[in-house]
This record gives sequence, structure tokens and C-alpha cells, in this order.
Amino acid sequence: MAQTGRRDAWTLLTSHGHVLVEIARNPDARMRELSAAAGITERATAAIVADLEAAGYVTRRRVGRRNHYSVNLDLPFRHSAQGDLRVGPFLELLAERFPDQPPPKKDV
Repeated sequence: MAQTGRRDAWTLLTSHGHVLVEIARNPDARMRELSAAAGITERATAAIVADLEAAGYVTRRRVGRRNHYSVNLDLPFRHSAQGDLRVGPFLELLAERFPDQPPPKKDV
């Protein structure tokens, strides 16, 4: 019988992880789009983006009336168990590819 309630409501990524993956997928996303993808409020998303900026994982640049985000792929994970691993390969896997890179060439 399947469990119900809090014990089966967890996910592998935290909200910070979801927001970071979405920024890697769409660096021109609006806060509304980031929050929808992460499944959290815009206020919580804004606080997470501020956390990610303060830690150096994300930089924000104003382009007209919008923000453009860049992800620092060389930073390590924050948890000591993965502290020797960089976030870049993880994000590349989950984001499939970075927008600033051309799509991979298909074998013909």
C-alpha cells in the first residue's frame, strides 16, 4: 500500500536547486516563470535568487527592463559530502544544455 502524507511528498532537489536549474535552462526567465517552474511563490523565488547571488552561483545583469542571469559553473556544491564536485556538470545534465552553447551536433 502506498504511503500518503508528508513522508512521500519529498523531492530530490531543494527549492534552491530547482531555481538554479531553471536559471540554467532559461537565463532570461522572469521571476514569475522561475517560481512556476520551481513550484514556489514569487517571493520565495526572489529570496532564493538573492541567496544564489550572494553565494556567487548566479549573477544578474539588467538588460532593458529584464534581468539576464549567468550561472557560475565552477563553484562546488555547498554540502560537504559533495564539496569536491562542481555544479556545472550537474546543471548541464538537468538543464540538458546551456542557452549560450550551440545545440549538440547529431550524428548523421
